[in-house]
Amino acid sequence: MAEPIASRPYMPDYGILGPDEGTGLLDWRWAELQITDSRNYWIGTVWPDGRPHLTPVWAVWLDEAVWFSCGLRARKLRNLRATPYVTVSTQDPESPVVIDGLAEVIRDFPAISGFLDASTAKYGPMMDMDFLDPETNATVKVTPTSAFAIRHDDFAGSPTRWIFPLDA
Repeated sequence: MAEPIASRPYMPDYGILGPDEGTGLLDWRWAELQITDSRNYWIGTVWPDGRPHLTPVWAVWLDEAVWFSCGLRARKLRNLRATPYVTVSTQDPESPVVIDGLAEVIRDFPAISGFLDASTAKYGPMMDMDFLDPETNATVKVTPTSAFAIRHDDFAGSPTRWIFPLDA
């Protein structure tokens, strides 16, 4: 994936400094570390009738995407099947990284196996390939379209938005 394009987000009335002031624009590698190190994540989806839905999950950052699994009847999956747009946030409310992206259910066994290996490395052995059978459970990959981060120690000088190239 090509490096995402960083800029200062438009945040009127918050006293946000210019991109070269304060901490300046955050480095994408810093954001990736926050995403990788987060133990818990929040997944935001939309019900078919437009109501928001937020739920915690365990996930991994793998191949420049957020991956998680869930049951085929889970509300988040039913929402994503209707509208694949999703927001994923790390667990840290003071220095969050928030990703907007597109979710897709992965059915490819080598990719699912890679997700299982990454999950086991992060959380310990909890599931086996039978659990990740696409006929029983869903493995979801969220490809970022944009991301936002801010550091609590520099509220006015750190907000950064990244846009991911569409052809990446």
